[in-house]
Amino acid sequence: MCCVRSGPALTVYTDLTGIDFSEKMIEKARAKVGDRQNVRLMVMDAQQMDFEDNTFDNVVTTCVFCSVPNPVQGLKEIRRVCKNGGKILMLEHVRSHKRGLGKFMDAINCIPLNVIGANINRETYRSLLDAGFSPQSIKVENLWLDIVKLIEIDSQKL
Repeated sequence: MCCVRSGPALTVYTDLTGIDFSEKMIEKARAKVGDRQNVRLMVMDAQQMDFEDNTFDNVVTTCVFCSVPNPVQGLKEIRRVCKNGGKILMLEHVRSHKRGLGKFMDAINCIPLNVIGANINRETYRSLLDAGFSPQSIKVENLWLDIVKLIEIDSQKL
């Protein structure tokens, strides 16, 4: 998961914070990032982030919520750390609702879960609602069938 904090409107800079629960994945990312001063990489659990409320302008995830044990808790944390008026962009694979395909995904989910630690049948849209996001703030685009989705959320807090 990646979080972004931008500078003043006339200043062109972006601070990037990336988190992963795996030290090895952070090490790989550090090797690619090099000595860039505006990038901070941290070992952290998406379900319990060590950031203040409203820390980030934007949050980006790519295939994160297939492996987070409690996706609703992780999404609540994203909602908490993203500023009001910010954007949350998610590229996720989810359970299909096509006739038969979703049931097939349910039946074989134990294989990818036990081999690579990823669920292939998560209901991410439902989890977003359960985490407190309003349906009006969520835009979903199918990228491949109804399984791979681009989800864009306007962070709105009361």
